[in-house]
Amino acid sequence: MPAETRDLTSTVVAITGASSGIGAAAARLLLEAGARVAVQARREDRLKELADEFGTERVVVVPGDVQEPEAAGDLVGAAVQAFGRLDSIVVNAGIGAYGGILDASDGELITMMRTNVDSTVWGVRAAIRQFRAQGAGGDIVVISSVAGLRGGGNEAVYAATKFAQVGLAGSLDREVRPEGIRVSTICPAGVHTGFAIGTGRTEGDPALDALLQPQDIGAAVVTVLRQPRRMRTTLWAMWSMAEGS
Repeated sequence: MPAETRDLTSTVVAITGASSGIGAAAARLLLEAGARVAVQARREDRLKELADEFGTERVVVVPGDVQEPEAAGDLVGAAVQAFGRLDSIVVNAGIGAYGGILDASDGELITMMRTNVDSTVWGVRAAIRQFRAQGAGGDIVVISSVAGLRGGGNEAVYAATKFAQVGLAGSLDREVRPEGIRVSTICPAGVHTGFAIGTGRTEGDPALDALLQPQDIGAAVVTVLRQPRRMRTTLWAMWSMAEGS
């Protein structure tokens, strides 16, 4: 008997940090699954490439900086204006600053906390407002990190931001599940993206090829959203076979 899955054709998904890496991979895989997407990032040219490929009738481009609280509302509003509703949001935007606790400047740490933590709060708040207005439930997918499950050396503040995401999502699951809103957190280990450069790895490093690929995480997003509404995945930790857990 084949596994039961939901058809994502014509569903509406908003995605932050969609110009590259995990966000871009998730957007592409969702479009290939039949979804319509509203994509947000600062690099508008990268987003327009996706719209050029899949068509503006299925892709709405919303340039914005997730550090600004209004960016989340702009994203959700654009999705609703273009497609009439919002079914899911993938909160993906994030940055890292690796090194000892005293190595980064105050400004760098503030930027990381605003990008990783504050923008996650703004994103889920904007989505929940819309889900409640529609009265039909919805999906929130937070892209965090295994650093939010067990901090590693030289990533204390980064890990703190990821723990914050995991805690926020876990609490939200308990708050909004009775309304039919599912909250899922995907926590990948190392991923071969530009994000990995600067963590002791450099371009051309063979070790990068052994990491998870952006499309692996994108496929996990699709899998979570395809689950029948009677079930949910609250936390998914993902490791490559090359990394110890």
